[in-house]
Amino acid sequence: MSTPTPPLADLVRTVRQSREYHRLTDAIPYTRFMGIGVENLAGEMLCRMRYAPHLIGNSLLPALHGGALGALLESSAIFELLLQTDTGRVPKVISSTVDFLRSGKAQDTFARAFITRQGRRVANVRVEAWQDDRTRPIASSHALFLLSEP
Repeated sequence: MSTPTPPLADLVRTVRQSREYHRLTDAIPYTRFMGIGVENLAGEMLCRMRYAPHLIGNSLLPALHGGALGALLESSAIFELLLQTDTGRVPKVISSTVDFLRSGKAQDTFARAFITRQGRRVANVRVEAWQDDRTRPIASSHALFLLSEP
């Protein structure tokens, strides 16, 4: 018999304190399937999407599917908001723009989200994704999130 999963708000509070980010990403089936995890690398909270063959969109190159990159960007923004703000529920996307800058290779991809503006109900987040060289992003995103209902 498996141990019941605590409600998300409780889990987020625990992860904020313990910094055991894998507990949050492991609790979400979608992030497990996509291989997306949150890591503390050199004192910075980054998301990593571990390469897997099912993430390939163009097998001739091979290149990562745009939807997989979009999932990484959106997940990075949501985890940043969950772990760096006091929101008690999963933020909802209001709008999102993704710029695909170059092909993603068949390897791990990293992303870093930055909260550019936060109000009581909404937040703006910018995210960049890269592989080998952080100064050469492969995709970026700007998104607006609803943090709480009126």
